Amino acid sequence: MLKRRSVLASAASALTLPLFWPQAAWAQARKDSVVLGMTLEPPGLDPTAGAASAIAEIVLYNVFETLTKINSDGSVTPLLAQSWEVSPDLKTYTFKLRRGVKFQNGEPCNAQAVKFSFERAAGEKSTNKDKRTFTNMERVAVIDEGTVVIMNKTLDPDFLFLMGQATAIIVEPKSADSNATQPVGTGPYRLEQWSKGSSVTLGRWDGYRNVAAVKLKKVQFRFISDPAAQVASLLAGDVDAFARVAAARSLGQFKSNPKFQVVISGSRAKTILAINNKKKPLDDVRVRRAIAAAIDRKAVIEGAADGFGVPIGSHYVPGALGYVDTTGVNPFNVEKAKKLLAEAGLKLPLELTLTLPPAPYARQGGEVIAAQLAKVGIVAKLQNVEWAQWLSGTYGAKNYDLTLISHVEPFDLGNFAKPGYYWGYESPQFNALFDKIQNSPRVADRAQLLGDAQRLLANDAAHAFLYQPQWITVANKNLKGLWKDMPMFVNDVSALSW
Repeated sequence: MLKRRSVLASAASALTLPLFWPQAAWAQARKDSVVLGMTLEPPGLDPTAGAASAIAEIVLYNVFETLTKINSDGSVTPLLAQSWEVSPDLKTYTFKLRRGVKFQNGEPCNAQAVKFSFERAAGEKSTNKDKRTFTNMERVAVIDEGTVVIMNKTLDPDFLFLMGQATAIIVEPKSADSNATQPVGTGPYRLEQWSKGSSVTLGRWDGYRNVAAVKLKKVQFRFISDPAAQVASLLAGDVDAFARVAAARSLGQFKSNPKFQVVISGSRAKTILAINNKKKPLDDVRVRRAIAAAIDRKAVIEGAADGFGVPIGSHYVPGALGYVDTTGVNPFNVEKAKKLLAEAGLKLPLELTLTLPPAPYARQGGEVIAAQLAKVGIVAKLQNVEWAQWLSGTYGAKNYDLTLISHVEPFDLGNFAKPGYYWGYESPQFNALFDKIQNSPRVADRAQLLGDAQRLLANDAAHAFLYQPQWITVANKNLKGLWKDMPMFVNDVSALSW
């Protein structure tokens, strides 16, 4: 669900080619292979076991597959399910599965595997970040080898989309527990090598059901965290494409160079200054509103995203169903921020820790936000952490005051109704509202309720909501099949060709 990823290579090591796949070999095999750049390395390769979005960037639709597939435009089409029927009350889904599909270890992918996957995701030991989706399944019934029926306790208007996300992958029962390091799926690629701190290499699986349509035999994901090193890797030809590259300041040289193509993508991501609502004095809405009022969103967008972003006032983005502009609820107003802190009876300076994961937007944006907070008497001590530390300490142990993070999932308003979620926001009013959203079959009713939810989060100043990112992809001009927009983070390698 989350936006960002883990164990980073230094700029020097990231640009060093791994010994197991020499540069000459990549050059000779260029027409049936590709090197993709990624900012952060995932902690594992099982998207049902961790929250890092970098996991799905490597394995979703490549190694693992889902019942449905989400496309660049946000539409949903069949994948492992060739068709489906939905009951009139929108609670029961009957999926007809593709016949003859096998996992990469030779086991059949059938209705029993679907049942196992979803019941595992809902199980007591599950660490699936979308566990709520699967616990909402009242029953997963196997009708025959190729038919599975899912009966949900409540309707979910986005259910088919959720069935295409990485947390809904279909796993093979005997190999499921080792997927983090030895992933076994039904996809067109399988893991060949993981050189920790450097790269992951996937090779085309000859047993794939439609292998003739898969043009690339090999794909290497190379981890390069430093923005300057990302740009250098593209210019040197060491990387063929870099999605969500930190190249805004270098965009001119790529746009004017005929060797490259540049794609500016929309997103459903929300970059926020997350506030630990459980910690004093942050449990006081006046303090949270003061923090929000102290922040100039436009300045943050310039500093964190080099201008590639759209201001938001709640956990929702323009273009989504029911979007309302809430940026005026907590506008930038230094004097108001000071007044709110005084009303809260705080003795200034107020010292808080601002935890920053390793992504460039966080490290750059953190400096801007700290300077802005200082003007109202809040001293934000910057604490840089690696992604694994962020996942365990901030997300897991909830040990933080403020953190700058981007949530990339399209349909994640439900996190505000999730008990024990890392930001500690608890509102019976929001819970009731979200329940109505989930149980309103009419689109117009849902849109209105979604607007109410956005206004409530803005008024509660659950966080300082900052901006909707716009992503930059720079690639070799001859590479085809790149996503135009990014409703979620994924690299659909089987769609790529030269």
